[in-house]
Amino acid sequence: MTARLPEEIRPVLDNGIPAVMVTCSASGVPNTTIISQVYHVDETHVALSFQFFNKTIRNVRENPRANVTVQDMPGFTLWILELEFERSETEGPIFDTMDMQIEAIASATGMSGIFKLRAADIYRVLSVEKQPYRRPPGV
Repeated sequence: MTARLPEEIRPVLDNGIPAVMVTCSASGVPNTTIISQVYHVDETHVALSFQFFNKTIRNVRENPRANVTVQDMPGFTLWILELEFERSETEGPIFDTMDMQIEAIASATGMSGIFKLRAADIYRVLSVEKQPYRRPPGV
């Protein structure tokens, strides 16, 4: 089963807000982490930045499924992506673009040289769900 990313999610993937990634080990132990980038590869794939998340990567190798939530703050919307790991890329156009974006994020936050992209992990999109959330009072 493969889902298509709607065009309206593109600005959300590019908004620079870190995403939340949830994985689970083969024995059922969950792990949640924050990731810097969810990069649009094509209408059925995204790439996630692999920087320093050893437990997450171990989980994905044991159990290739993951959930990622990205936020559309101005639209008061969450997008929940169910993903399946396909491969890691350590060179090429996707890796190079993501590496440049990671360096820009690091530079803007005063952490240049600390963030290092180790791989662009390519995932197939299994499902996409858009969920509005309540606006805080007075907003």
